[in-house]
Amino acid sequence: MQLNASTAERKILELGMKDMPLIEYTPKRTSVDSDWFAKYKQLCHKFMSELTDCIEELALMNIPQEDFMELIMGHKIPENLSIRFRIPLVWGGELSTENMFMCKTFPHSYNMDRFIIMQSGNDTVWLPDPQKKIYLPVSTLGGGDGGNGTEDRLTETIASQIVADRDM
Repeated sequence: MQLNASTAERKILELGMKDMPLIEYTPKRTSVDSDWFAKYKQLCHKFMSELTDCIEELALMNIPQEDFMELIMGHKIPENLSIRFRIPLVWGGELSTENMFMCKTFPHSYNMDRFIIMQSGNDTVWLPDPQKKIYLPVSTLGGGDGGNGTEDRLTETIASQIVADRDM
């Protein structure tokens, strides 16, 4: 199904991402090197260690302290988080951290896959393109129904210390 700007926005809204910016892109069918996955894993570690400039977004994701530290140190992606390519490799996307962003696996990454797959075979596609390294829906940014404020403050304090230690 070939989408135009308004139908693409309607579909992404139906998938629960009303604030997700979209870019129009012409896929360049590309073969991917056989060692792409090993390079991707290395890039994921680099990408995670570059997330220190996204401390506020990370704090809003309610990641347990231990998982938060593993993520910031570039060791491990917490459960239900995914690192995605902005432009898929098979469509000409680059294997670089600039072509990556992080979001919740369910429902966001899952729904982005559905959105992209429905456009497979089209001459022009619409791709999710969040403005930051981490996609958080606007509904997440308005606060929530409470939670463990002590752990949240502790996470923010630890994150601030990491940034200070790295002279950022």
